[in-house]
Amino acid sequence: MRPSSHPVRVAAIDFLNPAPLMWDFDHPPLAAALAERYHLHYTLPALCAEELLSGRADLGLIPIAALTPDFAIVPGCTIAALDEVRSIQLIVKAKRTLATVRTIAADTASRSSLAYARILFRKFLHTDPTFVPAAADPIAMLRDHDAAILIGDPALLALEDRAHIESIDGIGPCTWYDLAHEWHTRTSLPWVAAVWAARPDTLTIPTAQLTEDLNQSRIHGQANIETLVRAWALRIALPPATIHHYLTGNIHYDLTEDCIRTIQLFRQYAAEIDLLPPLPTLRFL
Repeated sequence: MRPSSHPVRVAAIDFLNPAPLMWDFDHPPLAAALAERYHLHYTLPALCAEELLSGRADLGLIPIAALTPDFAIVPGCTIAALDEVRSIQLIVKAKRTLATVRTIAADTASRSSLAYARILFRKFLHTDPTFVPAAADPIAMLRDHDAAILIGDPALLALEDRAHIESIDGIGPCTWYDLAHEWHTRTSLPWVAAVWAARPDTLTIPTAQLTEDLNQSRIHGQANIETLVRAWALRIALPPATIHHYLTGNIHYDLTEDCIRTIQLFRQYAAEIDLLPPLPTLRFL
C-alpha cells in the first residue's frame, strides 16, 4: 500500500476516443480536486499496460489484451463500439482478399486491436499472415505489404485521405475493413478495446471514490461533446461533423454486460490460438 498522501498514478491515453472519459481531469470545476487525488501521465495504449505491469502506475486505461489476474477492472467505463468503430482499419490492397493476405504492416499502438486482427485471421478465416511492425503511414505500409492496420487517430485520418492513398502507384483501389464490424458480424457482441484497470494493492484512495470519480468524468464528458468537438477540431485534421459522429455514434463508453461478455470471449479465443494466456475469471474493483 502506497502512502495515502500520494496521488494515484494514472496512465492515460491522449487519443480522441478517450477524451470524454477524461473530461473532469481536464476541466473545471473538478479538475483541481482530482489533481490532488490523481497524477496523470499520457502515453500510448500498449504503454499504459506496461506502466501498470511494472508498477509505475496504479491505474491505467489499458487494452483488454493486457488484462492479467493481478488487475481489477473498474466498473462502468470502457472504450468500445456496438458495430463500426472507424478508428481500427484493416486496409487490403488491390487484387488481394482477406483470405489471400500474406503480410500485414501493423501499427502497434494497441495490443487489443492487433489481437482482434489475429483472431479474425486465425479463428475465423483459418489463415496466418505475417504481421510486420510499422509506423502509422498507410502509403508506406501498403507499398511494401498486402495490407495495413491503422489504429486510433491515424485510422480516422486515413479514411479522410482514402482517395489520395488509393491513387498512389502500386497501391490502387483498396478494401477497407472495420475490425469492430468484423468482430460484431461474427459474434453479435460489441467490440471492446480498453477498460480502466487498477492494481488494488497500490491504490491510495477508497475504491468507491475512484469508481465514482471515473464514472462521473465519463458522464460529464458525454454531456459536453460539443466542447470536445471544438477543441479536437483544432488538434486533428478531421471535420467537426466527423469528430461528433465518432464520439457519439461510433464509440460506446458504458461497460455493459454485453461488453463484459466480449472481454471474456475475446480472451477465450485469444487463448485458443495461443495468442494470450487464459484469463478464465475477470476481476472487478
